[in-house]
Amino acid sequence: MARLAGFAVHLFTALGSVCALFAMLAIFERAYELAFAWLFVALVIDTVDGTLARAVDIQVHVPRFSGERLDLVIDYVTYVFVPVIALMHGGFLSGMAGGVTASLILLSSLYHFADTESKADDNCFVGFPAVWNIVAFCIFAWGVPGWGAVAISLALVVLAFLPMHWVHPMRVARYFWANGAMAAAGLLAGVWVLATGFPGAFAPSLVLAAASLYFVVMALVWPALRGRGPAA
Repeated sequence: MARLAGFAVHLFTALGSVCALFAMLAIFERAYELAFAWLFVALVIDTVDGTLARAVDIQVHVPRFSGERLDLVIDYVTYVFVPVIALMHGGFLSGMAGGVTASLILLSSLYHFADTESKADDNCFVGFPAVWNIVAFCIFAWGVPGWGAVAISLALVVLAFLPMHWVHPMRVARYFWANGAMAAAGLLAGVWVLATGFPGAFAPSLVLAAASLYFVVMALVWPALRGRGPAA
């Protein structure tokens, strides 16, 4: 039963690839809200599958299969590849500049995924963490013009190679409640946008901007904050 439970968790993780498939199909139909809804489902799966894996002691009962490898493959597809396709198909990354930018996103994200030191001891990401599903969603929600999408994307590509610490809202203990509250606010605003359509209304777009700015500022000031403030 323990082995069966382990395989069930792996199957649950693998469902992220199915979400990627349906997200791609929605993109080709220009149903961008539906595409990001599928990517949101994939994000939820990625958020909870690690907890499930630890609960069933998956490494002991299913030692042959690497959940970490499986997770990385699906994360690259759902966090990077499909969102880049959405940006290109949606006209945000178009022409030669868009093609070059999309290529740089893919390559810089591979660097981040392959980097064995991409996580700090405090569970921060080192370098921009290739959450292009979130970046693409914000670009759609804000209705960013093409030149703006290219500028934002290129800036984040550069940040992937800089040793800045980016807070993971669920795994970094310090300022946990503030980080979690901002992430939750951004999540609720994102659901609001999905329900009402792109581009987003002013209120949820403003909340998304505030949440995004919060985590950018945290990355900039994190060296000064690491030794201060509550640990949780």
